[in-house]
Amino acid sequence: MLGFVTGLTAEAALLRGVRARVVVGGGTPDGALHAARTLAQDKAVSALISFGLAGGLDPGLAAGTLLVPRKVLGSQKATYSCELRLTEMFGGATVDALIGGGSVAVTPEHKRVLFASTGAAAIDLESAAVARVAAEYGLDFAVLRAIADPARRRLPPAALVALGPDGRISIEQVLKSVFRRPAQIPDLIALGREAAAARRTLQRALEFYRSRVNTTGT
Repeated sequence: MLGFVTGLTAEAALLRGVRARVVVGGGTPDGALHAARTLAQDKAVSALISFGLAGGLDPGLAAGTLLVPRKVLGSQKATYSCELRLTEMFGGATVDALIGGGSVAVTPEHKRVLFASTGAAAIDLESAAVARVAAEYGLDFAVLRAIADPARRRLPPAALVALGPDGRISIEQVLKSVFRRPAQIPDLIALGREAAAARRTLQRALEFYRSRVNTTGT
């Protein structure tokens, strides 16, 4: 059985109907480590999947682009290969690399620097942590994500304070941020549309995965 690590409860909700274990990490590398270890210690789990949204680094990739990488880049030049069998169950690799960052890439300038230095298509905060745990426990590993904020998108301030440690969006924190800086509203609306496109992509990818499982019995 697959074990999925997500950052958000909204991402976990997409996995309803999928025969899998799901643990929400809260959108931080440490939270992802804890979530992945919880899954790795479950005897029913044979592989770990990093699942959810990501920030685009490659300027050629639009919001909603499916991310099934061949490898994940971690800290201190660590590289984690994704299991070929799993990537094929998700439709095959769509990009070469994704970077598991320690912090969010907020600005287009920061994203441009990361893309130039790593060549990674996108960044998220969970994948490197999940890959590390998979390696520690000898489990297969893969990533299934989609771009929410493309490389050109500057994340508005509300997006940086919205997520609580339980992986839920705090409407109160969003409203406080908007009240203090109302000029961010257009960017916040645009980001919401982009994130919705990413969620639709993930839903389609999960439908494909379920069809493969039903066909192959894997």
